[in-house]
Amino acid sequence: MAGKKTWYFPDGYLPEKLDNSLIEAHEAMMLLNDNKSPAHVLLDFYFENKEPVLGVLVTVGAQRVVCLHMDKAPEFGGPAIAPLVQYALRVRSDIDIVVQFGRLDATQANLAYYSSMGYCE
Repeated sequence: MAGKKTWYFPDGYLPEKLDNSLIEAHEAMMLLNDNKSPAHVLLDFYFENKEPVLGVLVTVGAQRVVCLHMDKAPEFGGPAIAPLVQYALRVRSDIDIVVQFGRLDATQANLAYYSSMGYCE
């Protein structure tokens, strides 16, 4: 099985959503569990000017992937994150998983998409 139990993503920064964009700007975190048992994952949100939100539980089924949109974090028990607010994430799992983070910035005509595997241990 591949992956690690702890992952860090220090550069969360939701892009603004513009009414004239054909594509919705967002950030998303993909959690891949290639194990034969569910992964119980805790998400910790850190902010520059407010207290962290720790221990948001997400379960990833056995041999499944879950995609979490950070602009919709309250839907999975996370905090509401306003656009253009700096934040960071720590992901802790009870079994090894693979985590990837991506941002789609639709605030410019050329668009911009990038993804990151983050730091893991």
